[in-house]
Amino acid sequence: QLKIDKSYIDGIGEHGNDSAIVNMIISMTHHLGLNLIAEGVETEQQLNYLKENGCNEYQGYYFSKPLNEDAFNAYVNGLQN
Repeated sequence: QLKIDKSYIDGIGEHGNDSAIVNMIISMTHHLGLNLIAEGVETEQQLNYLKENGCNEYQGYYFSKPLNEDAFNAYVNGLQN
């Protein structure tokens, strides 16, 4: 498993170097057969960019702020209903 640090995700769409680095990491993990998680996804633009370039696991405030166990269970139950 490999995680892309939030500092690179922050620059998607703003800094060409960050986008190039993210693409390289995605390509490398595919070739190595590793699971890839993008950390710190905060915007729909970042999520769409990652999806379009082959990253399929994400975490960050775009989805939810950190939750305690009770809040997490309520959140998951809400998604299932």
